[in-house]
Amino acid sequence: MENENAEKRNQARLAIMELANMISVPMSLNAIVRLNVADAIWQGGSNSPLSASQILTRVGNHGDPENLQRILRMLTTYGVFAEHHSGSERKYSLTEIGKTLVTDGEGLSYAPYVLQHHQDELMRAWPLVHEAVVDPESEPFVKANGEAAYAYYGKKPEMNGLMQKAMSGVSVPVIKALLDGYDGFDGVERLVDVGGSAGDCLRMILQKHPNVKEGINFDLPEVVAKAPNIPGKITAL
Repeated sequence: MENENAEKRNQARLAIMELANMISVPMSLNAIVRLNVADAIWQGGSNSPLSASQILTRVGNHGDPENLQRILRMLTTYGVFAEHHSGSERKYSLTEIGKTLVTDGEGLSYAPYVLQHHQDELMRAWPLVHEAVVDPESEPFVKANGEAAYAYYGKKPEMNGLMQKAMSGVSVPVIKALLDGYDGFDGVERLVDVGGSAGDCLRMILQKHPNVKEGINFDLPEVVAKAPNIPGKITAL
């Protein structure tokens, strides 16, 4: 019984250490996205296993392959990459999870979603989360950056653009799958997408269902102001 309790305590210590270091996962994912590793491995669908040195060559970066390999190995344990052994050399290909970071023919992927969630402004707010418990009126993002998130984004075209690209990368595959088997838009003439961001979902629905005569993209003014206009079909509100 004593040995069993000791083992449980050891497992608990290891678990809390892993939780304390979880930031290494999204930060490594950020590094992979910024280095364009997924597209380098994918190469139009080949997904041939590559070493860290080969990946750096493909992305035109003559950096440190050893440091890249550390990142690749760590993310392999989280199912982003598959590791292959070729003699003494380790090579990496994309798993189904890793493939979500590949840029498709429309220029979309989940890569902007990764970057969006770990921008400096958001990262500054996370250490202040406890203050929202101490003072419910305190909003961590406001305390870190001086104003509410969406107001802040509205003044930062680069951040706003990344957020819209992230939302498109996430929503477009979902809507594609939905439209393959959902007939709930049949007979609809006017459709409102609440929180429609750049209007991608609405555009796809209208293309699939010509019976929808008018689409209304309802979102914050600073969001729809950057959304592409589709005359005669989509109205931004």
